[in-house]
Amino acid sequence: MDNLFSKKEKDADLPLALRMRPQNLAEFVGQKHILGQGKLLKRIIEADRISSLILYGPPGTGKTALAYLIATTTAAHFVAINAISSNVQELRNIIKEAKQRKQGESRKTILFIDEIHHFNKNQQYVLLFDIEQENIILIGATIHNPFFSLISPLLSRSSIFEFNPLSKDEIKSVLDRAIKDKQRGLGNFPLTISQEALEFLAKVCDGDARRALNGLEIGTLTTPAERDGKVYYDLKVAQDSMQKKAVVYDRDGDGHYDTISAFIKSMRGSDPDATLYWLAKMLYAGEEVRFIARRIVICAAEDVGNADPNALVVANAALQVSEFIGLPEARIPLAQAAVYIATAPKSNAAYKGLETATQDVKDGKTLQVPTHLKVSSYKGAERLGRGGYKYAHNYKGHFVEQEYLPAAEKDRQAGIPCQKKYYQPADLGYEKIIKERMERRRRNDEN
Repeated sequence: MDNLFSKKEKDADLPLALRMRPQNLAEFVGQKHILGQGKLLKRIIEADRISSLILYGPPGTGKTALAYLIATTTAAHFVAINAISSNVQELRNIIKEAKQRKQGESRKTILFIDEIHHFNKNQQYVLLFDIEQENIILIGATIHNPFFSLISPLLSRSSIFEFNPLSKDEIKSVLDRAIKDKQRGLGNFPLTISQEALEFLAKVCDGDARRALNGLEIGTLTTPAERDGKVYYDLKVAQDSMQKKAVVYDRDGDGHYDTISAFIKSMRGSDPDATLYWLAKMLYAGEEVRFIARRIVICAAEDVGNADPNALVVANAALQVSEFIGLPEARIPLAQAAVYIATAPKSNAAYKGLETATQDVKDGKTLQVPTHLKVSSYKGAERLGRGGYKYAHNYKGHFVEQEYLPAAEKDRQAGIPCQKKYYQPADLGYEKIIKERMERRRRNDEN
């Protein structure tokens, strides 16, 4: 399959996303972390020194496009299959032909397997020996984490490159080229597109160039021309084409900050309904999942605190799980954690205590570590007056009164212990239990 870009594939009836596949590295948009100037993968391609690769990342980020680009630049024979429709027999036939080509023509064979995560373990094991013997060079593309979807021996024989969602500006550059390109794109079409529509396509496609191009194409081809013969692609056309309404939400402006502020304040204010609405708005508008999850974790610690210590556990679990599974399923643990925090008892006592203590440090109220709390395990410590620490576990209730926070110097000279109380637990939730425990200890000490 040497000539992947045959006359048929160049046919104007093919979808715009296929026609606009980059034909060289200069046209490739995104993935600068692996394809930027001087980066490893770019050097490998330019030098035609391809070894087995696994390309991993979300849809529409260029994995398949890069594989087909390699096909046009390499001297090796190139074969492309899809794991969904392939089988072991087809693999064996490809490998057999690759061996013959290697022996008879001294020519390598690159086997591109799209959606390789659909291969079961047996199918993956079929590839191992011939990859090892360099009878084939594997390029696998997958949207799933390869460390979970592919067998370890295959991973150990391959270099793994992760693709990131394209940025809004990168999507806009892809759309702009498609609009202007007269050979493969819409350059000969009487199209006028508004900046508002372009921004909308770039935002709601979630970093997926294929989805953005599909939205551009379907809107262009289905919108009737006006009297002047032009097709006007506006925001409404963009919304219809993407089947998604525009949301007043600028990820770099007031909409971004105002909405996350409303989300946090709704959780703090114990309103689960408002919490879910603002969460839904952010997710719908394409807000970064990690950004939302971090704010939920912060709210759990700052606003729930020890009134319900499990809130932080749930929030942290949502953060980790959402990063692991990604969208759209990540919406579910985020909603669970946000509602848990919104309905939990609230206390910011630990946070307030830290802020007060921090201010004291800033104001120069630095205190010396009491002698009995200093390290005393080294030889000579006793000569410096170290020692006298009471080990709490040796006492009833695993508690013993001793000075942990020293008084200010003038109070110390007057024999007055430190009266500073940074942590003032609230009277609700689990923190009420903490407060009662502290009061019992204080009463026992006074007696």
